[in-house]
Amino acid sequence: MFDLVLYQPEIPPNTGNIIRLCANTGTRLHLVEPLGFTLEDRYLRRAGLDYHEMACVTVHRDLASCMSGLMGRRLFAVSTRGRTAHAAVAFTAGDVFLLGPETAGLPADVLAAVPPQRALRIPMQPGNRSLNLSNAAAVVVYEAWRQLGFPGGA
Repeated sequence: MFDLVLYQPEIPPNTGNIIRLCANTGTRLHLVEPLGFTLEDRYLRRAGLDYHEMACVTVHRDLASCMSGLMGRRLFAVSTRGRTAHAAVAFTAGDVFLLGPETAGLPADVLAAVPPQRALRIPMQPGNRSLNLSNAAAVVVYEAWRQLGFPGGA
């Protein structure tokens, strides 16, 4: 269906929530090192509950190795610096969503490598910094899945 890439995530409960999101939507999760935690972290496990076994999670040593496995797919970066509203895109099965670490977002060089029309933003009230990482992931994944008619969903 979709692939979600977390570039150097830092906060275990956010990634645990995203594991649960991925299990519930059939989205494959890619974690790009370095991680701010271990996969054995109790906060990560608590947030993900028993969904770890239902989610497809792959850890990559760097962004280049992650992207090499996703070649030929449309990549969308999700950032407060994005130009295109997430709901203004017609998503297709196989799309890839890239989100940055909680404290800094995607580095400028990573964001610059994505075509401007594929740098997505989630609308917010003026003056606010950003959504929580797991909330942002859920907003984008569910919008993309909704557009496809929730295939595989019950």
